[in-house]
Amino acid sequence: MSVEVVVAVMLWASVTLYAVLAGADFGAGLWDLVAGGSRRGARPRALIDMAIGPVWEVNHVWLVVCLVLLWTGFPSAFRAIMLTLYVPLGLAAVGIVLRGSGFAYRHATTGFAARRAFGAAFAISSVLTPFFLGAALGAVASGQVPLDGATGDPIASWWNVPGVYAGVLAVAACGWLAAVYLTNDARRLGAADLERYFTRRALVAGAVTGMVAISGLVVASDDIPELYDGLTGQALPLVVLSGVAGAATMWLVWRSTLRFSRLLAGVSVAAVVWGWGLAQEPWVLPGQVTVADAAAAPATLWAIVVAIGVAAVVLVPSLLLLFRLDQAGRLETDSLDDEALLNLGAAPTAPSDP
Repeated sequence: MSVEVVVAVMLWASVTLYAVLAGADFGAGLWDLVAGGSRRGARPRALIDMAIGPVWEVNHVWLVVCLVLLWTGFPSAFRAIMLTLYVPLGLAAVGIVLRGSGFAYRHATTGFAARRAFGAAFAISSVLTPFFLGAALGAVASGQVPLDGATGDPIASWWNVPGVYAGVLAVAACGWLAAVYLTNDARRLGAADLERYFTRRALVAGAVTGMVAISGLVVASDDIPELYDGLTGQALPLVVLSGVAGAATMWLVWRSTLRFSRLLAGVSVAAVVWGWGLAQEPWVLPGQVTVADAAAAPATLWAIVVAIGVAAVVLVPSLLLLFRLDQAGRLETDSLDDEALLNLGAAPTAPSDP
């Protein structure tokens, strides 16, 4: 395996981790948005806060890794993407900032109006950010990013059928991941009513995401025939794996047998990401530049490999410890409404559905 392929695999692994981990955080914001008023939505929002509070900042590490690997490893592709897709990527960056500040400040302020405004900023940006990121990826996959970048249309390149479809799929997948994860968290905390609450949402979101994903083959066949050929050819095993893992997750959630549901949901989304990457191989920008042609000098690529290897030795054990402590309930959370937190382990009447 050549060094440029090794760096490309690292890049795609970081994209996958961001999709699976940060994607669930974005999806939690979607459920926060539709949880209802302050009274009806108090307990679901308390669970959401408890679930994402210790890890939401950490999960953005993978976005930083993605950007650094693309910038240093494949600079010509990075330049083209940034020059063409600065509108959706800029809006996504604004959404990430608003989402983080809204999540932090809604717990640091006491005024009802201010808390409501910060909560709305968190929830709405949690939906818009994955949409714009997905739209940007859809533009790349559909070959709308020219290598020179400057001749790319800043609006039409992503505001089209493939771009909008990819954005909708990203939002749907994030919502489904979050619902599955939150169902597991509710069971871990002994909140039976919230487990039922998010189980229903996981089943509905899974069905919607499955239909959107399947319709993607139709979109690809009409608008991106080269990608369609790859998805139904060399990437077909990953497409099948995604469908099987998704269906298995739905069956486990429906049966209330949650032990492997979180893992299988992550595998389902990861298989989509890797299926797309394999389908457009060997291109970084389809029809424009390949992995080999876009790669930086070999000395730079080897420096990247060494740096990522050292970082992994330091970072990965720390992250695994964080997630383990979080799942064991051994991390303090001071961002929750006290009354809602005290009631998390109780079993009152189930929250009303929207």
